[in-house]
Amino acid sequence: MTQIEFHFNTTERLQYACRLLRKAHGRSLRVGVIGSEASLRQLDAALWAFSEVDFLPHSTAADAPQIQAASPIRLNPDPLQLSGLDVLVNLGDEVPVGFESFKRLIEIVATDDHGRMTARQRWRHYTAQGYALVQHDLSKASAS
Repeated sequence: MTQIEFHFNTTERLQYACRLLRKAHGRSLRVGVIGSEASLRQLDAALWAFSEVDFLPHSTAADAPQIQAASPIRLNPDPLQLSGLDVLVNLGDEVPVGFESFKRLIEIVATDDHGRMTARQRWRHYTAQGYALVQHDLSKASAS
């Protein structure tokens, strides 16, 4: 069964996603990231500028299929195009189609009202399906 985690209260969602992807890449995990095309374009740019010393190899849906296949981090608005990866990171508002095929799903939730509302809807969906959810409150982590 897919392990589902909610990372709540993310003030800088793209920067947090970059840090999360760096950590996953360091563990040799293959990660797919879904969201709106605009969000994924912003994440693509953020990954290029994220660190002067770390390069996070990634591809987008616009890249050639062989580049996508070789990329440990793949950005694509269609989760069905990301099969065979270890982790799915959701920057979108909807429950990702086919999330059950991933070992792990990470929902990154911002602090705005819209982000919280859509996260609550996804939370209810997953719990209704019988998933035990893991919650990480990032506001508590930064307060430590």
